[in-house]
Amino acid sequence: MSGWPILSTVTFLPLVGAALIFFIRDDSALARRNIRNVALLTTLFTFVLSLGIWIGFDDTQAGFQFVERADWLGVGGISYYMGVDGISMLFVILTTFLMPICILASWESVTSRVKDYMIAFLVLETLVIGVFCALDIVLFYVFFEGSLIPMFLIIGVWGGKRRVYASYKFFLYTFLGSVLMLVALMAMYWTAGSTAIPDLLAHDFPAGMQTWLWLAFFASFAVKMPMWPVHTWLPDAHVEAPTAGSVILAGILLKLGGYGFIRFSLPMFPLASADFAPLVYTLSVIAIIYTSLVALMQDDIKKLIAYSSVAHMGFVTMGIFAGNAQGVEGAIFQMLSHGLISGALFLCVGVIYDRMHTREISAYGGLVNRMPAYATVFLILTMANVGLPGTSGFVGEFLTLIGVYQANSWVAIFAATGVILSAAYALWVYRRVVFGTLDKENLQNILDLSRREKAMLYPLVALVIFFGVYPMPVFNVTAASVEQLLNGYHSAIEAVSAVASVQ
Repeated sequence: MSGWPILSTVTFLPLVGAALIFFIRDDSALARRNIRNVALLTTLFTFVLSLGIWIGFDDTQAGFQFVERADWLGVGGISYYMGVDGISMLFVILTTFLMPICILASWESVTSRVKDYMIAFLVLETLVIGVFCALDIVLFYVFFEGSLIPMFLIIGVWGGKRRVYASYKFFLYTFLGSVLMLVALMAMYWTAGSTAIPDLLAHDFPAGMQTWLWLAFFASFAVKMPMWPVHTWLPDAHVEAPTAGSVILAGILLKLGGYGFIRFSLPMFPLASADFAPLVYTLSVIAIIYTSLVALMQDDIKKLIAYSSVAHMGFVTMGIFAGNAQGVEGAIFQMLSHGLISGALFLCVGVIYDRMHTREISAYGGLVNRMPAYATVFLILTMANVGLPGTSGFVGEFLTLIGVYQANSWVAIFAATGVILSAAYALWVYRRVVFGTLDKENLQNILDLSRREKAMLYPLVALVIFFGVYPMPVFNVTAASVEQLLNGYHSAIEAVSAVASVQ
């Protein structure tokens, strides 16, 4: 792959598919089928091509690989600068893997404005991949903010009854937080004289400035995660979004905040990260316990899973700011695992919603009698969401708790209650939906998983079990990059401590 711009190819290939769909002018049934086929083939080809990044990646190297750089805006050294390391590369693969599944999930459920819908998803794929590959802060910001637009449209046009309210709430929350990040990016450029992320990683920002920069980035990434108390947009967005929108929102877009903390906050502002770690611990523990209790009170399956996502993201933020290898690697693994598990759970909700057109828990019961394959898949994913050993959910939560325990044992003890609470709400909803007698008349003829639905869910279940049993393919890739990040983080803190002790 030497000399071949594989990152740019993977990033912008979905736009080629979007352009092909744009020129399909007819609105007949045949045209809609062709639009779906083009979208699916484009995302599948993008995924296969992205595997070449993993195959060609040297996991012994900590730096950025597959680097591409070219002049862009022509002022201030702002350039088109792309590259991946062991952290960002895996999120690129996760994005390209989930996108074909999202297209399949929309195959029958989306019947209006199919052309616009598929174009929105392909544009979203390009923008999200760009976030993980960008090595220039201006380019990063363009991709980061640009990803709001197609998601805003997906919720607002193809969502539920309150879709307009949910889409505006999603947009305003995430956009307002990012305005402060833009100010911080400009301050970083004026101070360091460069917009290249590798240059900024090597720059030693003054301690006082780190505090303000950290807070500005925190305003953006905390909303994106989302952390408590700026999480309230997420349940509304999930409930109103179409199934595929919920999958990509939970599976990918929530990870942009965690990725931002790892790429910017921890390595660039180490002193501020150490100072604000107790704040992050507090907010994370509140999120884990509070949103788990709120999930217990839900009567809508989708909203329950949405609150579950907020709780699981609490483990991620704790692990990142624990500032040790177990915490950071556990947080990365937890984000990847959550992308698979939560995406699959939202697909499970979509399966029964497409049949019954309701997400009320009380509308179901006894589905195992008519849908044994669905019941099995839902059970495995429920156990993974709880963190059962042998599933990927266990690995991420266990590592983050170990990392946090080394930093603050009381925080880990309180956070561990979230595992108990997650078992309570997850097993409660599974019992209500799947077990019991099939006594509701409208459920008597409900059909089990179709071939299309099996093609969506079985690969996700297989990966959840595979990475739960053998997580080393992930850790082998992330180890060198995480070690380099933490070496710089601890060196900066030790240097300040040494100066303080001398004085």
